[in-house]
Order: sequence, then structure tokens, then C-alpha cells
Amino acid sequence: MAAAGAVAAITGVASAEKSLEQRVVELEKQLAAKNQASQTGGNSVGDMSLGNFMNKTTIGGYGEVHYNNISGYDDQIDFHRFVLFFGHKFNDKIRFNSELEVEHSDTSKAGAVELEQAYIEMDLENNVQVRAGLMLVPVGIINETHEPPTFFGVERNIVENRIIPSTWREAGVSVSKKLDNGFSFDGMISSGLNVANTGSNAGRIRSGRTKVSEAIADSAAFTGRVSYVGFAGLKLTAFGQLNTDVVQDDSGSKSGVLYGASAQYQNGGFGLRALYAKWDIDGDIPEAAKEQSGWYVEPSYTFDLKGGSKVGVFARYANTDYYRGGSNEEQIFTTGVNYWPIDNVVFKADYQFVDVDGARAGSKDDANRFNLGVGYQF
Repeated sequence: MAAAGAVAAITGVASAEKSLEQRVVELEKQLAAKNQASQTGGNSVGDMSLGNFMNKTTIGGYGEVHYNNISGYDDQIDFHRFVLFFGHKFNDKIRFNSELEVEHSDTSKAGAVELEQAYIEMDLENNVQVRAGLMLVPVGIINETHEPPTFFGVERNIVENRIIPSTWREAGVSVSKKLDNGFSFDGMISSGLNVANTGSNAGRIRSGRTKVSEAIADSAAFTGRVSYVGFAGLKLTAFGQLNTDVVQDDSGSKSGVLYGASAQYQNGGFGLRALYAKWDIDGDIPEAAKEQSGWYVEPSYTFDLKGGSKVGVFARYANTDYYRGGSNEEQIFTTGVNYWPIDNVVFKADYQFVDVDGARAGSKDDANRFNLGVGYQF
């Protein structure tokens, strides 16, 4: 009886495997038929072959882990960001791009799961592109390009944190145009900031990001940028944004205007980045929060090593005048090193000398720190 049971079991498994094989063959025949139909009079939407789908779909991502040794406070280690990118090419002119992000690893603590980008991109004539959906705002240097191997330092710089609240995204429509003489132009109509006028976050720019989550959208924002790359290794950019009602309560003139400029230069191993940004805000927020600004300058030098690896050293001075619980003037001098064993993987170390004068003086924001990090992109 045991032998008969074993034979029955084996026969059953064989039958299940045969059934699965038959289903796979049938599915392949169906996909092949749809593929043939699309090639003989159908369209690209009807082409359901796995090979065709994979050829048109892109998967990527980036991530970074940080260790922060903060003078006078507990050390911290954090899987700061884990991001997956999914893109699909519908045809030669229309694409979909998206990024899904997990911050701080665990949503039961400080973490969050957020949609960072999700938009349709269309190529028009004469080097014009149109995007519609959830997009990164075209301002600053790292708001659009912030993968860890692309910048120096473990943490993102304070100007593109306090003043330009990276990673800053809004929902709307944008148009980009490139000219043959090195100039390019970007324009965007989108949702805007919703800066609090009461409570602990009153007047704080970074907390005004709605992240397009059932966000109040009584008033739009208009963003513009012009860039120039006419000289080898040099990129110059000027940008600005008008929030028609920065507190989104539709009760009069409460505009917020951001304007700024940046420069990036690379000549062999020598690199230089510099940025300035300022907000002028009109409306019912604390008086000291109506002007907030910041700037930084960052020289660097990168050495090529054997086997294609690289090591780079940098120094950055950053200064911000921002509002959080009151006015604060913050100065941070950062120096450190990046090591790239390959272009898409980086190990980082830096030390930051911090001086805050104002409401945050003596707080965690005002502490020197030593940072270590590892990051990747693919």
C-alpha cells in the first residue's frame, strides 16, 4: 500500500508538472499570436510579448546608509534612502518614469514610503519635451540629480535642505527646450508649497512641501529655469519660482518668490560647485520668516586610480539664514573624501564644523559631527 501510495504521489506530481508545462506552452502561443498580430497590422500596445515588454522597460534605483557621530548626542546609523526606479517606453516619443522611495527603513519609526516621481514624458518637434504628472521641481543643483555617487559629502548640503527643500516634487505640467547654442529652458506650472502660518512649523519652508498627498491646491506655482553649457566643463543656471499663495488659504496676497543661481565647473580632476538661493514671502507668516536665504561654495579634486576606481577630496562652506522656531544663521564648513571603486558605488567620510546663531543655537543642529556613508545607483 505504501508503494502504491508513493507511485500515486509521483504520478500526481508528474501530472501537475505536465499541466504547468502545458499552461506555459499555451501562454507562449497566445503571446506569440498577439505579437504576430501587432506586426501584421496591430499597434505597439497590442504587442504583449515578454521580450518586447522588457526591451521597453527600465528598472533602476539608488540608496544610501549613513552613520552620524554627533558631538554631545547619541551616535546614529540610518538606512536613509532606498529608491526604486521604473520606466517604460511606449514608443519612440512617449515614456513613463517613476521613483518609489522608502526613507529611514521603518515606517513605524521615522520612516516613510513616498512616491517621488511619476510622470509621462513626450518628445515634440525641435528638441521640445513635455512632462505631465508628479515631477521634481527644476531648481538648484541636487533636487533633480541627487543619487549618492553624484555628489560629495555624506549628507546633502544645508542650502538644498533648508532653503531649497530637496527632494522637492510637485504635480503639474512642464516644458523643456534645448537650443544648439548651449542654452536650455524649463517652465513648469504645478501645485505649490503650503507653508504653515501657526504652530511649530510656522514659516518653515521645508515643512511646506505637500508631497502631493491630497494636498490643498487653491493656488498654483510657476517655475522657470535657464541653463547654459556653451563652454567645456561649465554649466551656469538661473532659476525662480512664484507661489501665488504660499499658505494655500485663498485669502489675499500671500505670494512666495524663490530665486537663485548656480555654477558647476569640471576641468580634469578639479571641480567647483556654487549656489545661491533666496525666498521673499509676503503674507501671514512670522515676520522674521519672510526672507530666508543661503549659499555655498564647494571646490573638489578627484584622482583616478588603477582599475578604474577614483578618490576625491572636497571642502564646502555653506551659510544659511533660515527660520525654524525663530531666525537662525547657520554656518557649516565640511571637508571629506569620496571613494568610488566603480562609478556607481561610493564610500564617503566627512567632518562638519557647525555654528548656529539664533533659535537653534545649542540644539542638535548646532553640533559638530563626523559622518560615514555608503551609496549606490544602478
